[in-house]
Amino acid sequence: MLWRIRRREQELAGAVNAALDRAGVSSNGGEPVVALDAAFDELERRAISLERNARQETEALQAAEYGVVIVGGNGEVAFSNVAAERYLGARHGDAVAEIRIRELMKQVTTERRAIRREVEVYTPTRRQLGLHAVPIGDADTGLGAVVFVEDLTERHRINVIRQDFVTNASHELKTPLGALSVLAETLAEAEEPEVRRRLAGRLESEAGRMSRLIDDILDLALVEGDPYSHDPVAVDAILREAMRQVSVSADQYGISIETKLTGDDVLVAGDRRQLVSAIAALLENAVKYTHVLDPYAGGTVWLRAYADDDTATFEVEDHGIGIPEQHQERIFERFYRVDRARSRETGGTGLGLAIARHVARNHDADIEVDSTPGVGSTFRVSLPRWEG
Repeated sequence: MLWRIRRREQELAGAVNAALDRAGVSSNGGEPVVALDAAFDELERRAISLERNARQETEALQAAEYGVVIVGGNGEVAFSNVAAERYLGARHGDAVAEIRIRELMKQVTTERRAIRREVEVYTPTRRQLGLHAVPIGDADTGLGAVVFVEDLTERHRINVIRQDFVTNASHELKTPLGALSVLAETLAEAEEPEVRRRLAGRLESEAGRMSRLIDDILDLALVEGDPYSHDPVAVDAILREAMRQVSVSADQYGISIETKLTGDDVLVAGDRRQLVSAIAALLENAVKYTHVLDPYAGGTVWLRAYADDDTATFEVEDHGIGIPEQHQERIFERFYRVDRARSRETGGTGLGLAIARHVARNHDADIEVDSTPGVGSTFRVSLPRWEG
């Protein structure tokens, strides 16, 4: 921006000096000189105003999250903001981006048309960059180009996650839907009362499975998309509500839930609905996999909370089947299952732990898991205490 103003000032100064020479006007005084002095003053005010505006525009470009590179007709870089400088004079993976940027600038300057392109670089992780080059200037002011550089990596990642989610959700819904169709057809042809009762029970089970899957999909969409509050929430109220939501399932499996409360004066900053959803998901998971270990032994799941000066921690412990170490990093992924056969047995949807982790991240926390196969698992979520 400033280089254009400087060049324009030089042109104006040259034009005025040439006019003075042609008129034979000296700088010793007289009306012509007074008029020229006034004209110079006005030019100076305009130049200062233009420079101020250009400085503001430059500051705005420097603050932009995407890179901006401007080149003149000679191919030299006239301006680059902070976000673009990493790609100029770069090494390793970003050097590829610089090569593509310079190639694109040359092409746009020559062909005088806008061009979009995506570039893949490794620094050391793979990233996708979007380049958008536009020609600027004309024959009088000089030909050049501006290139906008945007990091598209996160956008691509989100698109992949969304596509995978749609694919997996469709597959998961088709399984109980297909079973419902077959069972309904078989039930219509069955004549023995015992067979009809058994088929009706299977229909109810598959319908419940589909209902739980849809509920979890909606819950996940809510925690990802809805704005969430950071209000004071009582830790014990979260525990009680989560236990209430899971009590029917626990009674069905003969699992008892032992709780340890903190006292009603312990508060965390968060969204009550989301936090209850996360703790209930962890508790439901513990109940089901305690039951899977020995379907006839019952068992106990522990739901605890404790606090120090800065944080409050929720803890869910079970003595269930446990999780092999190689799976512990992936169990929070959507629809990921360590054992699909056992998941079908428990009626799990594969979304409960994904919901819990997303809620934790919404609250600037994360979930820790300690687990040993055949011994059990302990999940912990720590949140900042409310500072009111």
